[in-house]
Amino acid sequence: MIDPGTATAAAEIGNRERYDAFMDVVANRITTRAFQPDYVVPREHFELIVDAARHGPSGANAQPWHYIVVTDSEIKLQISEYFVSEQARRARLGMKFPTPNYHGMGTAPGFIVVATDFRFIRAFPVLREDDPDSEVNRPYYENAERILLQSVAAATMSAHLAAAALGYNVWWVTAIGQQDAQDAIKPLLDVPDEISVIDIMCFGPPAKPIYKRWKKNLSEIMSWDRYDRSHHLSDEQLEQWIKTKRHRVMYRSQENVD
Repeated sequence: MIDPGTATAAAEIGNRERYDAFMDVVANRITTRAFQPDYVVPREHFELIVDAARHGPSGANAQPWHYIVVTDSEIKLQISEYFVSEQARRARLGMKFPTPNYHGMGTAPGFIVVATDFRFIRAFPVLREDDPDSEVNRPYYENAERILLQSVAAATMSAHLAAAALGYNVWWVTAIGQQDAQDAIKPLLDVPDEISVIDIMCFGPPAKPIYKRWKKNLSEIMSWDRYDRSHHLSDEQLEQWIKTKRHRVMYRSQENVD
């Protein structure tokens, strides 16, 4: 057990040097979608990255995550090809959403699949596990799913920061919730039926120049004591943002958004 006094002294509350070093990692966790294909990630780096995820917080300390390191180039390619075909399908269906070039997944030196076991929601506050759709139980059941997803996301963010701290650029691939994606990816990795693939983390040295994407100013996302309603968007304002700005903030550098 860690003595509270020792922990406080070691952490040096308010130490800006520690904070600034941390923010250097946070601010430089920059996404890229094209990696140097010939680079080989040392096994130790995979272990360091997943070890950072291991220390993430989770509801009920259930730690409902599992990280599958993929080094087989053929499996990477097959997973990449699924996303490429899914992207083409979206285009045929007329989905007006700017999507990335998923071919870069196939040559990513670092490739980690993030999985979870939704059965762990039983560890969180639910009234009746056998009747999730009852009017009384539904809010608790839905909140339990949120707790699980937030837990996995928190741990995965730690992994991303660890990769950034090691000098890598990263790519957080999240468009895999649909059943077709599960059916395509899980057999390649021998994932049991009860386990769900949630995210894929690609990382490595970039193959192209990188750029920092646009971030909102601190004053735009922060309120004191009460929600600052001057930042609240109406439905019309939100639709206008999607139509006129979304495509710029997704894939352009911070300097080229406005």
